[in-house]
Formats: sequence, C-alpha cells, structure tokens
Amino acid sequence: MSMVVSLECMDESLASIGPDALPDGFAGQRMLVVPRRTVAQALRHPVTGRLLVTDAGFFPHAARHGRTRAAGAGQHLLLVCTGGAGWCRTDEGQFTVSPGGAVVLPADRPHAYGASRSDPWTLWWFHFVGADAADLVGAARASAGGLVTHLRDPAPVASLISQIIDALDSGTTTAGFIRASGAAWHALSQVIATGRRAPGSDLGPFERAVEHLRATAPRHTAVTALASMVGLSTSQLSALFRRRLGVSPLKYQTQLRMARARELLDGTKLPVAAVARAAGYDDPMYFSRQFARVHGMAPTAYRSRSPHE
Repeated sequence: MSMVVSLECMDESLASIGPDALPDGFAGQRMLVVPRRTVAQALRHPVTGRLLVTDAGFFPHAARHGRTRAAGAGQHLLLVCTGGAGWCRTDEGQFTVSPGGAVVLPADRPHAYGASRSDPWTLWWFHFVGADAADLVGAARASAGGLVTHLRDPAPVASLISQIIDALDSGTTTAGFIRASGAAWHALSQVIATGRRAPGSDLGPFERAVEHLRATAPRHTAVTALASMVGLSTSQLSALFRRRLGVSPLKYQTQLRMARARELLDGTKLPVAAVARAAGYDDPMYFSRQFARVHGMAPTAYRSRSPHE
C-alpha cells in the first residue's frame, strides 16, 4: 500500500476558524499520513509497536492554521515552532508558543491550537502511538513542568522531524517505519532532556544547517525547510552559504550527492542506475547529465579513467 496525503491529514492543516482558511494548505508544506490499516499492521511489529509515527508534517509561515479537537486526537502529538508564534489551549489553560516552543499533547485529551494572526508560526509536527508512547509523553510533560517546553535549540528536533518525513516518504516499508520511529524517539528524548544542552546547540545557524545536510544526504532538503530549522530566512541562509562555502545551499547538496556518487563509482561495481539511486537521483539519465556537468565526463568515463587522473 502506498503512502498517501489524505483528507484526514488536510484536516490537520486547516482551522475551523472561518471561510478564509486555505484549502490547498501552505506554500512549501510537507505532510504525510500512514494509511490506518498499515498503522494497525505496523503496531504488531516488535520494534515499531513500541513507537510508531502515524502522521508528520512541516508548515512554513502557516497563516490561519489552527485545529480544535473537543475529544482530543487518537494519537499523541509533538508540535515544534521554529519561527513566528502561535498558541495552544488545553484544560490547563492557554499558552503562547514562540520560536523554540515544543508542545506535547496526550492522546484523547481536548485541545486547540493555532498560528498567531500577526506573525504565523512555522511548525514541525508528528503524531505517534505505540506501547512506549504514553511513557514518553509523561516524561516530556514532567520535564517541561507545563504545557510548553522551550527548547534551547529547536534545530536538532526540527531536523529529526524532517528525517521522519523523509523516512515515511520512502514508502510504507518496515525499514522506513523503523527509521521514522528511531528519529521520533530521538526527537522526544531531546524534548525530555531540554534542561541539558542538546548536541550541536553551541553551533551557529550555518553549522547546524550543514550538519543537517550531511546527516541526511543524499536526501534533498528544501531551502525553505532548512532555513526554518535554524531560525533564518532563506535569503539569510543562502548568503551565509555563499559567504562561507562559496555556493548556495542547493549547490552544496549537489556536491554532497556527487561525492557519494564518486565514492560508489570508485569503490563498487554497481551499475550507473544503482549509483544514481544511491546518490539521490531517481532518473539515471538526469544523474548522468548532472555528473557530466560537474566532472566534465560521464559516470562510465569517470569509472574507467586511470586511477592517477
């Protein structure tokens, strides 16, 4: 069964706050839902039965975004704000969510949340279930001492949610679910340990962006998403990359992909089509054109060259 973006997930992105809600979501958004029959199957697996991501997404500058659930959701939720602002309301009260704010909402508990009208938030989120999910929620809420946890650095958690989305986007496979579960566990553990300085939190926004790209290569990360992780605008991030590396973020991602391709061409006998897939290119012909543009020769010519060239 293939991964789908369903009307159920679209319901997550739109507020019941008036006729001006955006029916097509938000520019640059990513959003995935695991079919519920597949969720039931994955919960029987010994690994993903412990922690399973059922929905995940990224909403940049999500104007008029909001959600009200009078009976709560059927899954636990983690919301992380990396820009702008929003609010969240439960039976504990209503709280402002600013950049770095993380909210963990237990399943089946009434809640509502939404973006600020004047400065709408950029939001990373996922829903999760499993045998260990309630304990993780309890630990996160105990660590926060309230509804909203302020992360010292939200970029690592946003990066992990991006990795969850990538894992689910690869298809409804056991391997993809396990990768998503591992990233979700890591993200929740960082929220729980927010009193400690998270790995990478001494790094600046440029270093955190590069760290994410290296960790997720050869997957493509949109510049909008990358900038939101580290709290910059796309123009600020692009200027940093050009000043520090001499290339744009997209060009740097191409360099990482090509480095992986060279490694495989030099060290394996994989067909060029397999090398292309491993380097993040679905179309072998497009990969060959890109490789030739960068290296001045086709992948087959590169492989057959003298080792001293």
